[in-house]
Amino acid sequence: MTVTTEISDEDHAVELIVRDASASSPDGSAEDGAGGGSSSGSGSEEMTSLLNPSEKPKINIFSVAYSRRKPREQVARLPDTETSPIIQFIIWIWGGSRYSGILCMALSSMIYFAMEVLSDSFSAQSIPLFETAFTRCTIVLILSYAWLRRSGQPLFGAASARKLLFWRALTGYLSLLSFIYCIQRLPLSQAIVLNFTTPVMASIVARIMLHEKLKIADIGGLACSFFGVIFIYRQILRTQGGWTRGGETNNTTAKGSQHIYAVLVGLFSAITGGISFCLIKAGAKASDQPVVTVFSFGLLSSPAAGICTFAFEEFVLPDFYSFTLMLILGVLAFFVEVFLARGFQLEKTSRAANVQYIEVAVSQFWLMVSSRISSSFGGIVGCLLILISVCCTIYFGPDKEME
Repeated sequence: MTVTTEISDEDHAVELIVRDASASSPDGSAEDGAGGGSSSGSGSEEMTSLLNPSEKPKINIFSVAYSRRKPREQVARLPDTETSPIIQFIIWIWGGSRYSGILCMALSSMIYFAMEVLSDSFSAQSIPLFETAFTRCTIVLILSYAWLRRSGQPLFGAASARKLLFWRALTGYLSLLSFIYCIQRLPLSQAIVLNFTTPVMASIVARIMLHEKLKIADIGGLACSFFGVIFIYRQILRTQGGWTRGGETNNTTAKGSQHIYAVLVGLFSAITGGISFCLIKAGAKASDQPVVTVFSFGLLSSPAAGICTFAFEEFVLPDFYSFTLMLILGVLAFFVEVFLARGFQLEKTSRAANVQYIEVAVSQFWLMVSSRISSSFGGIVGCLLILISVCCTIYFGPDKEME
């Protein structure tokens, strides 16, 4: 396109001539010597076509200014939309990689370990177990309700998932109730060993209920981790053979029949916990929202734990320090449940459950480093067995087969 400007001294007029390069001659000399009238006429027509709003030019001053202004606006808004590296890391764990299910389970176990460290490091008022469970379940219920409302998700998920959510809440609370009874009647180490049979039970139940395939590597990983738990608590189980806990004799476990009954209740807790894990996986997949399973559990367990608090134990009013610690532990328990549900939603049950054993190994290492317990050969071997098993699970990664 050629632009020519002529200035006439007689009438002091300024003319703008716009010519299309395609209409000109190849040598560019055509119509160069045209008269002023023809030039004026063609210029008027060309100017009229340029000012016609129906034919917009592809590039104009406004488009150029907009293209230059947009990057500056994006740069100005960049600090507002930036997130911290910790938040980005959590988002990546939540759903940014093929290993998200395993990583969510590992993060859940590490948060649970942090809860143990806080409970051991900060001595607080002695609170009954049912009251502690009631506080945590209530906090889990409130936070999961706020999460679902803020994200605009339905509280109970799809209609097809409501039965699964109900049975998940029921089996989860029965597992919690029987585990509390087991802690009250058995030495703590025995109750912990019985509780860590839950991943094994979950893998067996998943094979029956969810028709998941159990490979030799999965079975070997679970067996290796469980034997690691046995190695860690072997010495403690021997020292607690006289039915002592905390340096005092526990008269409620003096009789062998009561001990057998408490062990059976502990196994019942493991079985119902395994069923609950499988229902978490099924409910999270059916509702496409793992927090729904957490909300359903809190909705049933919070009032049930409150009833048990006033029915079986004497209510203790906590002081400000103990209440603050209970709130912090309740918030951490909520994140434990959320990442647990997300892990089971994404990963195969046997592999996800195997990662839970990492909490035992990390807790044992922390006790050795902090000189809470003396290091022993069995404890070190048990921790190594668990770490090797969990590392192999993470290394082989999730199944590539479509479930």
